[in-house]
Amino acid sequence: MKIKLQALGWGGSSRDKVLSIILLGAILGALGMLGYVIAKPKGGERFTEFYILGLSGTATDYPTEIRLGEQGTVIVGIVNHEYEVVSYRVEVEIDGVKNNELGPVVLAHEQEWEGTINFMPDKLGDNQKVDFLLYKNGEAAPVLEPLHLWINVTE
Repeated sequence: MKIKLQALGWGGSSRDKVLSIILLGAILGALGMLGYVIAKPKGGERFTEFYILGLSGTATDYPTEIRLGEQGTVIVGIVNHEYEVVSYRVEVEIDGVKNNELGPVVLAHEQEWEGTINFMPDKLGDNQKVDFLLYKNGEAAPVLEPLHLWINVTE
């Protein structure tokens, strides 16, 4: 029994016909893969941006000299690159003691947020470390390493 494929313009040797069928299969396979990649794109790296700025909106002019009883203020920024909605919370600690908290800040993927946060030292002294810790979705441990400033507190 012999199967004969014949179509308009379908001529040539058996070898040419087999190569044409292989080429057609490869083209259809490539189109199928392209459709899959478009329909189901691979997610990128998941991460959160977290930063502090001085009140001028730049990475300068941070409060470094504060009088006892006065507040220091910085701008805190969060950018969500987690490919899901995330609830964030920011804590401020001075020398390891919680001083203030901000949140929740709920952000969708690729959404950015900036706001101010205050801290008020409760003791005199130089080189007090002010840490800014970022938590996500109610987790007990911070998402990232804390950001910090060093302040001198005077009378």
